[in-house]
Amino acid sequence: MEELSAIQLRDKIAAGEIKSVEVTEGVFKSIEKYEPIIGAYISTFKERAIARAGEIDAKIAAGKHVGKLAGVPIAIKDNMCTTFGATTCASKILKNFHAPYNATVVEKLLTADAVIVGKTNLDEFAMGSSTENSGLKQTVNPWDTQCVPGGSSGGSAAATAAGLCFAAVGSDTGGSIRQPASFCGVVGLKPTYGRVSRFGLVAYGSSLDQIGPITRTVEDCALMMNVIAGHDASDSTSVDEKIAPVPDYLEGLDEPIKGLKIAVVPQFNAGADGQVQEAVKQTLDIYKKLGAEIIEVDMPYLDYAIAAYYVIATAEASSNLARYDGVHYGHRSKEVENYIEVYSKSRAEGFGKEVKRRIMLGTYALSSGYYDAYYLKALKVRNLIRRDFTMVFEKCGCIMMPVAPTTAFKIGEKTADPLQMYLSDIYTIAVNLAGIPGISIPCGFDDKKLPIGLQILSPAFTEDKLLRIARMFESQTDFHLYRPKINHE
Repeated sequence: MEELSAIQLRDKIAAGEIKSVEVTEGVFKSIEKYEPIIGAYISTFKERAIARAGEIDAKIAAGKHVGKLAGVPIAIKDNMCTTFGATTCASKILKNFHAPYNATVVEKLLTADAVIVGKTNLDEFAMGSSTENSGLKQTVNPWDTQCVPGGSSGGSAAATAAGLCFAAVGSDTGGSIRQPASFCGVVGLKPTYGRVSRFGLVAYGSSLDQIGPITRTVEDCALMMNVIAGHDASDSTSVDEKIAPVPDYLEGLDEPIKGLKIAVVPQFNAGADGQVQEAVKQTLDIYKKLGAEIIEVDMPYLDYAIAAYYVIATAEASSNLARYDGVHYGHRSKEVENYIEVYSKSRAEGFGKEVKRRIMLGTYALSSGYYDAYYLKALKVRNLIRRDFTMVFEKCGCIMMPVAPTTAFKIGEKTADPLQMYLSDIYTIAVNLAGIPGISIPCGFDDKKLPIGLQILSPAFTEDKLLRIARMFESQTDFHLYRPKINHE
């Protein structure tokens, strides 16, 4: 059962060939065996999950209708609200916070009869690229436990790769789904901004955040999108389906796109490690054999994406995290003498180093005398980056580039140099600034047997096309079938 994809497992459960209870119990056996090594989960819900699986088995036995994820064990990133378990954001300030409602995505998963097995680790408040900034625990890469799993959705990617769930959901503010998916050798999709509801997602950068799936195959990714995509009246940034209808992402998935024109950005890709560049080149060669045309393009404003992103994201983080004041909810310092100390000491004790750094950067960029010089200028650059993408998509169906400059790096390798850590997102950040969809798919391995990811980008609200393009490559290769061998001695 461990080698089955989510959709294969769903079909077998729905047909009564396999019991969801057996599958769920098997997942928890794997969690008991490997979780002490991987550290993917902040919390798990064994009793609840097995009971839920039993209910789904009973529905199937009674011949009742079951949802699109009937009985499939799913993991959720722990920055999405649930009425069961704590919602910690991997932060000490929210360590004991229990949300009074479910995020819309969680509700949709439950309606689809998914079995939620646990909530996964992340960089605190999703601020990081390696999951080393978690305030609660360390997550490692299943392919090499000396390496990071990527971030901030490192727990979701590691759990999916290690077989501790059959699919997961993460959030992506500047690459936080795609980069860990690349590092862990799985598929990760950042949908168009507004395609998936953000209601119940603890905000980091409100104009950048987007929830998306992390899966083992492109087909599973399409299945997850069929469940979680769509308009939500509770989310003011959710796009009305009359404006952008939600298609069936599985329909036509295996139909190759004829006459596909692929854009590549030579000067931008040149900064990647040689083995990453070679894997992307070999991938493009496969697309050529499938009839695609490769077109070199110039996107000059991508060079400014990192600078613009870290002004906009930190400014929004400064605003969003102001609510954690030690008064309404979350951690409150006990060593206080007045109201000022309630705020200052609670935040000082509850927030980690990286979160404090980003709050300070954002507060500075929004302060009097600097707003126009930094924040307003970053917004103007953002529009220029969007224009770059629009011009390319007028003549090409998609853009292909690496997900990250390197494969997974060693734990502790970049923690002393925040700027080097920020640069690990150099290929992913512009996608969030432009609000377009992007997917990471496995496309090779380096000489250390660590996965390499290919990033494919397409125009807004064309996830169906993006998934078909990704499936074209997946159908010609077997990288998605490889699984890490975890040393549990």
